[in-house]
Amino acid sequence: MTVPNWPWTADRNNNLFNNKWLAGIKVPANRYTHNIMTTNQNVNNNIQAQQIIKQVTSSWAAQSKVVTDLFNLYEDEHYLQAVAPERNRGIYLLGHLISASDGMLPLLGFGERLYPEFEQLFSLNPDGTFEKIPTVSELKEKWAALNNLLHDQFSKFRPEEWLDRHTKVSPEDFAVQPERNKLGVLLGRTNHISYHAGQLIFLKPITQKA
Repeated sequence: MTVPNWPWTADRNNNLFNNKWLAGIKVPANRYTHNIMTTNQNVNNNIQAQQIIKQVTSSWAAQSKVVTDLFNLYEDEHYLQAVAPERNRGIYLLGHLISASDGMLPLLGFGERLYPEFEQLFSLNPDGTFEKIPTVSELKEKWAALNNLLHDQFSKFRPEEWLDRHTKVSPEDFAVQPERNKLGVLLGRTNHISYHAGQLIFLKPITQKA
């Protein structure tokens, strides 16, 4: 029996992707290897993106925990004082942080705010504007519930979703300013939490009266 002289058996030392037979049918000899290299590069890029996003979300979680820990140090009345003369009270700052983090829900496409009334109480108006506001205990519960929800939503986001535009930027503006993405929103909120956590550290223990 005669073995057919197929192009790929003519020279066993030839690389299949570089032999003259493949070149003769006008298919780029390195198309397949190029595709493999491109796929590997895409995988590496995706892994790197996931690592960066993990660092950002972990930083947000760490800063949020700092605030949680600060509000667990003392009795609730401790946070009714200002962090410094003519500055915000601790209770107001916690409400303010809740309002800012709550705003990420619609901004990142997660849904409506959980506490829309907080925007008036703690963001659009200064401390002392309203006589009646939630208690420290109520605020601590809402802070924990909000952070749990955000953490759950963050864990479901894919890298390409983090790098997509947030809801306050138009497609046209995003084409010019791609840095206005959802990951940028989280970076900004993380810095915001860190800034106010630094203020809360200056709350002094209340001196007990004799």
